[in-house]
Amino acid sequence: MIHLRSGGVSLVLAVTDDRLPVVVHWGADLGAVDGATLAELRRACAPQPFGYPVDGAMPVSVLPEASSGWPGVRGVSGHRGGASPSTRFVVTSVAEAPRPAPWSAGVVVDAADDAAGLGLRLEVEQARSGLVRVRAVVTSTGAGTYDLTGVLPALPVPARAAELLDLTGHQLRERSPQRLPFVHGTHERGGARGRPGFDSAFLLCAGEPGFGARSGEVWGVHAAWSGNQRMLAQRTPHGVSLLAAGEALDPGEVRLGPGEAYTSPWAYGTYGVGLDDAAGRVHDWLRARPQHPRTPRPVVVNTWEAVTFDHGTDRLRALADAAAEVGAERYVLDDGWFGARRDDTAGLGDWVVSPEAHPDGLGPLVDHVHALGMDFGLWVEPEMVNLDSDVARAHPEWILTAAGGRPPREGRHQHVLNLADPGAYAHVRDQLDALLDRYPIACLKWDHNREIGEAGLPPSGRGAVRAQTLAVHRLMDELRERHEGLEIETCASGGARVDLEMLQRTDRVWASDSTDAHERVGIQRWTSLLVPPEMIGAHVSAPVAPTSDRALPLDFRCAVALFGHLGIEWDVTAALPQDRDRLAEWVAYYVRRRGLLHSGRVVHADVADPAYTLHGVVAPDGGEALYAWVCTASSESWPPPAQRLPGLDPDRTYRVALDGPITTTEGVAARWGVPVPWIEAGGVELPGRLLGEVGLALPVLFADRAVLLRVSAC
Repeated sequence: MIHLRSGGVSLVLAVTDDRLPVVVHWGADLGAVDGATLAELRRACAPQPFGYPVDGAMPVSVLPEASSGWPGVRGVSGHRGGASPSTRFVVTSVAEAPRPAPWSAGVVVDAADDAAGLGLRLEVEQARSGLVRVRAVVTSTGAGTYDLTGVLPALPVPARAAELLDLTGHQLRERSPQRLPFVHGTHERGGARGRPGFDSAFLLCAGEPGFGARSGEVWGVHAAWSGNQRMLAQRTPHGVSLLAAGEALDPGEVRLGPGEAYTSPWAYGTYGVGLDDAAGRVHDWLRARPQHPRTPRPVVVNTWEAVTFDHGTDRLRALADAAAEVGAERYVLDDGWFGARRDDTAGLGDWVVSPEAHPDGLGPLVDHVHALGMDFGLWVEPEMVNLDSDVARAHPEWILTAAGGRPPREGRHQHVLNLADPGAYAHVRDQLDALLDRYPIACLKWDHNREIGEAGLPPSGRGAVRAQTLAVHRLMDELRERHEGLEIETCASGGARVDLEMLQRTDRVWASDSTDAHERVGIQRWTSLLVPPEMIGAHVSAPVAPTSDRALPLDFRCAVALFGHLGIEWDVTAALPQDRDRLAEWVAYYVRRRGLLHSGRVVHADVADPAYTLHGVVAPDGGEALYAWVCTASSESWPPPAQRLPGLDPDRTYRVALDGPITTTEGVAARWGVPVPWIEAGGVELPGRLLGEVGLALPVLFADRAVLLRVSAC
C-alpha cells in the first residue's frame, strides 16, 4: 500500500506483483494512516466478485486492462501484426521517490508483458498543492513492429460523483460549460485537429450533484497535451467510475520497433470541495514552479485591432505614444511586419522584416518604444506557411500533405510547415533566433491559426500531429534556452491551444480573440479552472467590440480585463480625451492592485441569479481581497438578495468598501433613489464569518456594468 498525501489530498495505491497499481482512494486527506490500516481499508473497499465477465474480483488499475475483466476502454491499446490486442502487465519493481519542488512525492512502477512483448514504466506524482499526475512509458521488447493505438491513464471517482461538467465552445466563445448526469456508459470528448481546440473539455469534472464553486466534492482530469486530445468519463453497471485523459493517436501514428518507446502526456487530476478548491490546486502548483513568471505582469498594448496590416511608421509610433501616455508597459507588434505580409494571403514562413513595411528594419520602432519606457514584443506564427512565400516556393517538400502527397484544403490561406523535418525546423529556428539576437524582444506572441486536420508527414503520409506537437515544444524550449528572459504567449485563433504542457513553456495565454467584455466574463471565468489570472491575457477593447459589434461602457470593459494580465486592444489615438484619461486611471489602478490580483486565491460565489457573477481574489494570508460584482443581463429579482463573500478568514474582521475608478451611481439603481445603506455610509465592518455566511446587500446593476469591492482586515 502506497499513500501519497499533501495539500489536503490523499492518493492511496495498492500494488501487487501480478497487477498494476489500483487506486484505493483519491480525494480528501485521510490523515497519518499506517500501513496496516491502509491494508484493512483495501480489504474493506475491495469490489465483490460478480461473476461476469470473469470469475472473481475485477481490479481496475490506473491503466485498465481487459485481462482483469475490465469491459471499458483499455489503458494501453494496440497490436503486433494484428495479434496481442490486450495486455497483462506483471509488476517487476516499485520505487517511491521524492520529487523536486513543487512535487512532494512520486512512485515509479516497472512492469512487463512478455507475451505481448511490451515493457511499461508507470509514473505517479503528487504536488505539494495536492494535484496529482500520471503518465506511462510503453516500450516494445518483442520482434517486429508494435502498433500503439492509445495510452489512457485513468483515475477512479466514487459513486456519489454523479454529475459531469466539461467545456465546449467555438471561436470567440471558448470554454462554455455544459453539465450532464454521469450515467452508465462512456462520455468521450476529444479532437483531431492538431490542437486541443475551442471546444476542448479542458477539465473534465465529476462531482456530487449540484456541485458549485464553493460546494460539493469534485474530481477533475486534464490532458496536458498540445495536439490531439482524448478525455472520457466511464461508468459501468459493476460499480466502477473512471475519468481518463491522454493523447488521441491517428492510426499508424506510433509504430514501435524493438527497443523503441512511447511516452504518454501527463494526465493531471485535481480534487476539491467546490471548483474553486480544485482549481486552486492547479494554480498553486503552477505558481510554485521555478519558471512561473515572477515579475509584475506589464500592461500590454497590442497593435492588431488598432492597425491590422497597416504598418505605417507614423501610425505605429503614434500608437506607442498614446499607449505610453495611459501607462502601457509593453508594446506588441502584431501581424504584418514580415515578408510579403500585406494581408493574410502571403508571407507566412518568411520570418524576416519586410523592407516594404519597415524600410529601416524594426530598430527605429523598437528604439522609440524603449524611449517611452515600454518593452517590445512581436507576433509570430512559426508553424504555418502561405504558398505565396519564399520558403514555400523554395521548399514545397516542407509542407504537410494528405494521403499520396495530395495537398489538404487551405485554412485561412495557410498550410502547415512540417517542423518534424530537420530542414524546416532549422529554417524557422534560425530566422527567429536572428530576430531575437538583433532586436531586444521581450516576448513572442506565438499564434496557431490553422487547424492541422488532414495532414501527414511526407513522404509516407503517416499521421503528423504528434511529431509536429513535439517539434513545437522543442522549438519553444530551444529559443527560451538561447534567449534568457524571453517570454512566450500562446495563442491559437484565440484560446484553442491552452493546456498544462503548453503552459510549461509559455508565460501567458490569449484566452480568446473575443475582446467583447460581455463574452469575456464567462471565457475568463472558465479559463481560470486551470490558468491563474496573471497568465490570462485580458484586454480592453474599443467602445464597440470589433468581434461582436457590441457597444460597452469603458468602466465595464476595464473592470472585466482587470482580473487577468491587463492589456489594451484599441486604437487609443482615436479615443476621446476623457476616455484616455479614464483608461489611464484604470491602468494605474491595475498597477496598484496587481500584486494581490496575481498572487491571491481565485474565488467565485455561487450566485443563483444567472444575470450576476461575484468573483475575486483573496490574499494568501487572508488579509485583503478584491471582488467584482458583475451584471450581464436583466436580473431575475430586483433587488438581488444578499451575497456571500467567499474565501475570507471567518475569525478576522474586515472592512468592505467600494473601490476603483467606478462611481457609485453610474449603472446602479442608486441613481433612481434606491441606495444600499452600507455603501452610502462609505463602508461596513463585519467578521469574515458573517460576510461568508450571511453576506452583503449589493447594488442593482444595469446590464454590462460592474462595481469593485475592496476588503481589508481590520
